[in-house]
Amino acid sequence: MIEYDEFGPEKILQVYDPLTKMRGVVVIDNTALGPGKGGIRMVPDITTEEVARLARAMTWKCSLAGLPFGGAKSGIMADPKKMSQEEKKQIVKAFSKALKPLVPNQYIAAPDMNMAEEEMRWFAEENGDPKACTGKPADIGGIPHELGSTGFGVFHATKIAVEHLGLDLNHISVAIEGFGNVGMFTAKFLAEHDAKIVAVSDSKGCIYNEDGLDIEKLIKIKKETQAIKNYKPGKVLENGKLFGLEVDVLIPGARPDVITSENFHKVKAKIIVEAANIPMRPEIEEQFHKKHILVVPDFVANAGGVISSYVEYIGGTPDDMFKMVEEKIKKNTKLVLERAEKDEISPRTAAVEIAKEKVKEAMIKRI
Repeated sequence: MIEYDEFGPEKILQVYDPLTKMRGVVVIDNTALGPGKGGIRMVPDITTEEVARLARAMTWKCSLAGLPFGGAKSGIMADPKKMSQEEKKQIVKAFSKALKPLVPNQYIAAPDMNMAEEEMRWFAEENGDPKACTGKPADIGGIPHELGSTGFGVFHATKIAVEHLGLDLNHISVAIEGFGNVGMFTAKFLAEHDAKIVAVSDSKGCIYNEDGLDIEKLIKIKKETQAIKNYKPGKVLENGKLFGLEVDVLIPGARPDVITSENFHKVKAKIIVEAANIPMRPEIEEQFHKKHILVVPDFVANAGGVISSYVEYIGGTPDDMFKMVEEKIKKNTKLVLERAEKDEISPRTAAVEIAKEKVKEAMIKRI
């Protein structure tokens, strides 16, 4: 069920193409600060409610990051593992064509789950406007998300959270759920700064080694075999076991709602950094806050992707992107954690308060 409030959503569009059997949805949550910005995810079980929740997260993310974008999100209901590259191309093009009346004045697309720079090429080509989306290949003026902007931001958010609790990045253990673009780069940047990654999962399993994983070797095995469980030495665990491991930092970095009322009590981490969008409901985060487990909210930690999108949108370079991601993520994570501590509220409550203030001000000016 979609929840409507004083901020939105402003527009929900469901689309279908009989020729390609493409089914999709776009939710434009709030455009007070600018056109709605948000990625396209392609998964078979996407729902309009999930897209709406993700669009709201984008409203807060863009606001907190100080970007001239509103919040939006879209989804294509399809399983890319069950189609050819050409079939996928036709579906993405059909989706782009259906969204043409909204793009880019009301909605600007970007990569998300199972959508990368080549898909953004198709989307932009079909739309006929290079500003239709970001995360495009470099040869058409893009800054591909494959450079690791989101993971780079999650790394910096993690570093700030660790320092906030008086811990040392060189002496912490980390478990990361998900080893796609975000999880892989988060692991890479953390490992380069001597954090010990002891567990990582992907859709085919979880690999665990309490002495730490060699992340460069793990990336190589993932690329060669498509499954991190083939890494040695280590124990192969069921994916759900990752959330209950004895680690300092837990980073959910894949699907929504992976930490639930059924498994949240198993979490032993001191810090949870939400690399994925909406990996748990706000009420679960409140439970962690009561247990003195620090949660860095998704739209604070994983804003690197949309910051990269903005740099691309204004014609910046990859170097500009890395510089802006580092500056904004560090500043905003500190701001949120310090306000939460000062006001004795959860980090999400603090972050939403800050984001809401900016959006409300913009909405009033628009009247």
